[in-house]
Amino acid sequence: MPQRRLFVTTALPYANGSFHIGHIMEYIQADIWVRFQRMQGNEVHFVGADDAHGAPIMLKAEAEGITPEQLIKRIADERPRYLKGFHIQFDHWHSTHSDENTQLSQDIYRRLKAGGFIYSKTIEQFYDPVKGMFLADRYIKGECPNCGAKDQYGDACENCSSVYSPTDLKNAYSTLSGAKPVLKTSDHYFFRLSDPKCKDFLKEWLEKPGRLQPQVVNKAKEWLEGEGDKALADWDISRDAPYFGIPIPDAPGKYLYVWLDAPIGYLASLKAYCSKNNLDFERLLEDPTEQIHFIGKDIIYFHTLFWPAMLHFAGPPYRVPDHVYVHGFIGVSGEKMSKSRGTGIDPLRYLDIGMNPEWLRYYIAAKLNANVEDVDFNPDDFLARVNSDLIGKYVNIASRASGFLRKFFGGELKPDSSWIAEFGALETERDIREALEAREFGRAIRTAMAFADRVNQYFDAQQPWALAKKQETSYVRMDLLTACSNCIAAFNALTVWLAPIVPSTAEKARLFLGQDKPFAWDDWKIAPRQIEKYEHLMTRVDEKQLNALFDIPEPPAGAAPSPQRHAEHQQHETKKESTVSEHISIDDFSKIDLRVAKITRAEAVEGADKLVKLTLDLGGETRTVFAGVKSAYAPESLNGRLTVVVANLAPRRMRFGVSEGMVLAASGEGPGIFLIAPDSGALPGMRVK
Repeated sequence: MPQRRLFVTTALPYANGSFHIGHIMEYIQADIWVRFQRMQGNEVHFVGADDAHGAPIMLKAEAEGITPEQLIKRIADERPRYLKGFHIQFDHWHSTHSDENTQLSQDIYRRLKAGGFIYSKTIEQFYDPVKGMFLADRYIKGECPNCGAKDQYGDACENCSSVYSPTDLKNAYSTLSGAKPVLKTSDHYFFRLSDPKCKDFLKEWLEKPGRLQPQVVNKAKEWLEGEGDKALADWDISRDAPYFGIPIPDAPGKYLYVWLDAPIGYLASLKAYCSKNNLDFERLLEDPTEQIHFIGKDIIYFHTLFWPAMLHFAGPPYRVPDHVYVHGFIGVSGEKMSKSRGTGIDPLRYLDIGMNPEWLRYYIAAKLNANVEDVDFNPDDFLARVNSDLIGKYVNIASRASGFLRKFFGGELKPDSSWIAEFGALETERDIREALEAREFGRAIRTAMAFADRVNQYFDAQQPWALAKKQETSYVRMDLLTACSNCIAAFNALTVWLAPIVPSTAEKARLFLGQDKPFAWDDWKIAPRQIEKYEHLMTRVDEKQLNALFDIPEPPAGAAPSPQRHAEHQQHETKKESTVSEHISIDDFSKIDLRVAKITRAEAVEGADKLVKLTLDLGGETRTVFAGVKSAYAPESLNGRLTVVVANLAPRRMRFGVSEGMVLAASGEGPGIFLIAPDSGALPGMRVK
């Protein structure tokens, strides 16, 4: 196969917050594919960057009393810990707030304007007279013009799902200052996305076989071929000062909209990387370099319409992407990942409690395919899959066979060529190679584990423990040596195939196998001749670690504190409970939204000693709350009772699900937990004041 040259990127994370698990999933996916390409001998340039411009960053920095530059630097300083922690190896990480991005963005703008693809027109939009700035839809709230629901955003109603213009809102107000916005005109710059030449190009670009997944092509065509109010509209690419972004070179006080300069950040990162490594940036952009983007499904519109059109009509050296690979979202136990709802996994917490990053790399890979499908992190499935596959199948081969080889043969191996046919290695390698190339990582892992099963079955059938007991003849001794050597040869192949997914474990295995250089893909067939002493390559997932990941501290099974520690703890708790807390203001108390709730269903939680799952009626709204009251109440005794719940407590992700509030209970020096209950006549949803 001729060597390929690849320019690979991932979507740029917005620089107003830390990485979340969705970012890590995407970077793991791209990193696996890049590592596989390099093992094949292909030349890869893998770059990323922070998306560092826009009003949200400007406003957050202002709220914190710092400059936008200070904010994005603080966020950028966090990035290496995440990337190194999960073995994600970008060649370069940059920022859209850079000289390279300014130069390239302004160059593309000038080229598009010279080509007749940019024009200006006067538009009317809401303006905050207190903040002195025009307001994006997300900074405007008011009453829905359709159903009258209050505090709805400027583009759609969360209550009745109607879509409207911000100017349709009743009693609109700015979320930034609370002021009533006023209508004001401004000249804005637009990219002619609806131009027939642009639409003809995009139609051709979308239809090239293999460029995009079929689901992505269909979605992009819906936008491209829409009619009436769904017709493809020209793209507003400018914003008014004050704005943190790149100035439009021929329009003082105007800035390029963040979504214009953000994807150009891919090229800016590559340009900075080229300068650092004495590479010719423009030459690297030319054919036969393949330009490949890994992105999430929420930004298809920008990457399949705006981005290729900008590049195409800007002209050489810019060129359109060869592939845009789109993935779905990641959720936890069936819940969509949401920071505000507490339904995510904190990547740093995962690392800080000592969980192996390669467990997560493997688990995510096992869930991924080439379609635009969501991925679900299920804690029980995670524990079972990692322990069964990586420990029970893969690592098990090396730990079982190496002991006999070290004890009886000094670590020397003499595999025969039969292991390749015995385990179906040729077919397995082909299937895994094709699956990894196609980003069908789940299929690659299933194929690899089927291979591991065959090796373990062979080991059991050969019964080396029995051969080791009766080494009277040289034939028996040779049978033992061959059987264990063949298993290690197969383990070597399996390690090569899994190396893009679990690179650190593969490197440790390489040293154990006595291989003297980093693995290339074809090394799967080179059986080792001498192994080193076997050291544990990976430990099992402990259920306690999953409890800690989801913040459910539980004491070890059967453990009890010493009498002295128990007494000290009781004294400490008694002192705490008897001392009134520090004063708070009435404003502090008013922040707590206490509501009457009716327990419509109470259930025991399997695997939890203290928790009861409560389904609560808050006057038409249903909530799920996990309460630690099992020691005091049988679940069935709670059905139909009224209680009081903290309704505006941030949802908390637990191993058993999401808890959407907290019921109030009293406890004291003695035993017992007592639910707080309102007097008769109170109705679900009533506020407690």
